[in-house]
Amino acid sequence: MADEKIIIHIDDEDVLELAPGYLANCRNGLSVLRDAAAKRDFETLRSLGHKIKGSGGGFGFDRITEIGGNLEAAAKAQDARAVEHEIADLQDYLDRVEITDK
Repeated sequence: MADEKIIIHIDDEDVLELAPGYLANCRNGLSVLRDAAAKRDFETLRSLGHKIKGSGGGFGFDRITEIGGNLEAAAKAQDARAVEHEIADLQDYLDRVEITDK
């Protein structure tokens, strides 16, 4: 995983105002994902992946939507290794993403 920042440009003032809170919620949700993965609670992981898939694009975070879809599919397949990979990808993305209005 790379160290370079991911810059997301947001033009919409309302979205720009809400996006930091959305990202904070995603970061907070990582512990829930990790807990569910540790318990092999694939139904919770599937549900959370579905929610993540549905929410990211609305804020301009298409990669979060992609990760959510991958997580949902991995949970449906009960593929613990793929679930862990998607959680790690989400962590990496959240660690590197920055929002700008410029």
